[in-house]
Amino acid sequence: MSQPRSSLVNPGPGGDPLPIPRAPERDNQLGMIWITISVIGASAMAIAARQLTLEFDFRLIVVYRSGITVLVLVPLLILITPLRKQLRFSRPWLHVIRGICIGVATQFGFYTFASIPLSTATVLMFTAPVFATLMSIVFHGEKVGPRRSVAIALGFCGALVILRPGMGTMELGMLAALANSLLFAAALTMSRGLAEADGPLSTFFSSSIAITIIAIPISLPVWRLPTTSSAWIVIAILIITGAVRNIADIQAYRHADSAVLTPLIYLRLVFIGAAAYLIFGEVPDRQTLVGAVIIISATLYVARRETLAKRARSKP
Repeated sequence: MSQPRSSLVNPGPGGDPLPIPRAPERDNQLGMIWITISVIGASAMAIAARQLTLEFDFRLIVVYRSGITVLVLVPLLILITPLRKQLRFSRPWLHVIRGICIGVATQFGFYTFASIPLSTATVLMFTAPVFATLMSIVFHGEKVGPRRSVAIALGFCGALVILRPGMGTMELGMLAALANSLLFAAALTMSRGLAEADGPLSTFFSSSIAITIIAIPISLPVWRLPTTSSAWIVIAILIITGAVRNIADIQAYRHADSAVLTPLIYLRLVFIGAAAYLIFGEVPDRQTLVGAVIIISATLYVARRETLAKRARSKP
């Protein structure tokens, strides 16, 4: 078990040292609870987003979600001192880079929800762990053995089965889903370090600000306000579930190993697939189902091997 960090410091304002809060002890059961909350939130968010795309441009949906979140969060932080004291930005540039990744990824993600079936979008977004493993090789020099290399290759093969390049069926929404996964993978590689140093509220707040800053100019050409109470209700569901999902994701990966969490994440495909069929009449085609099996198998294996590698490194 990894020991909590207690002696590291980060430079605070004016150069004074700020202690990094203790990283939590590994608690897989607690992590599983958080990831289940995340799965429920992410599934509800995707369904709400898809419902809104029937009436609004995807760019408006992004700015509604992030902008209203910021408008609610800022007064709460000003008025509630204990919340405000939780804000720490010990590594501001990391917050900025992570926020930009999430802001652009969100644009791709909501475009995906608007343009291709929900089940297909969800499966392609599950390639994020594969991208994250590749990034660990490129940026951190992590050594990957032949079995994990095969699993990574299989993950991309699964994506190709769904994309079907050269067969005239590939859509921009599919490529947007992969771009969403790539950028979220980059953001996720930064999340644990930031959450340990600054806390989940700080990482959620900084990403919400970044998404809003990116979304406002992009949404101006199609700007309009909802005029029905039903639209506002769905927007409220989108905002609440999105916030729950983000915070739960951060907490889950702070407490548990990815190999424990990854199988539960795939419950999202079950929830979204069932809802897409019942609400929107969508039925996934054979290629999507085959690709899903390949991608899920590959990412489960990658998560398992990464956990074993971490345990091996932690042994004296």
